[in-house]
Amino acid sequence: MRRADRLFQIIQILRRSARPVTGAALAAELEVSTRTVYRDMADLIGQRVPVTGEAGFGYLLAADYDMPPLMLTPDEIEAVVLGSQWVAERGDRSLALAARDVIAKIAAVVPAHLRPFVEQPGVAAKPRLGGFDHLDTPVDITRLRNAIRDGLKLRLGYRSASGETSERTIWPIVLGYAETERMLIAWCELRQDFRHFRTDRMTRVDITGEAIGVRTGDLRRHWQKWRAGQIADRDPASPFSSP
Repeated sequence: MRRADRLFQIIQILRRSARPVTGAALAAELEVSTRTVYRDMADLIGQRVPVTGEAGFGYLLAADYDMPPLMLTPDEIEAVVLGSQWVAERGDRSLALAARDVIAKIAAVVPAHLRPFVEQPGVAAKPRLGGFDHLDTPVDITRLRNAIRDGLKLRLGYRSASGETSERTIWPIVLGYAETERMLIAWCELRQDFRHFRTDRMTRVDITGEAIGVRTGDLRRHWQKWRAGQIADRDPASPFSSP
């Protein structure tokens, strides 16, 4: 990796971390020695990049540091292209269109020497087999995503695997995408627990307009702890297992 590219990558690593990053962690990701990292950090600080910290304690980039947002490397471009390909094939219609728009925007603004990585990428997502459209009628997936963003409760009509129907009030957390199905993860008021709801089994979705009552970030963290417990229950060797 060229030194200029390495300095840029150090800034990228620091930008994505809210906590100090040690020289050892930087060296491991960049695959260089810690001595090289310390020299690079001294150079960045000398160039007035607002980095605080020192060797042995870690480094932190000022939150207000501004850098052109589309100074992308070839690896970053291919990562975005690959993800956008997957979403364009498997997302709902509005997400699929947004994914294609992202690629078009990147192609329009990157330097000419990087454009081939967008237009003729060396990566590709596996084409989907079949589709989702027949699974989600009459559910509007965009409404599910909007409810998650706005932190609003949903009134859900749901059909179980055995064909039984029920009415649920749920607190939506995240919409998961797999190869052949979509899954809404939510807190269920009826069961007083977290549940996964397949979108192809939903018979109706209404946005109630009522806030879920807790911060979305807190609800997500509670779900992540619940999920860790589920993993531990299935796998006794899991690091989440109780002693």
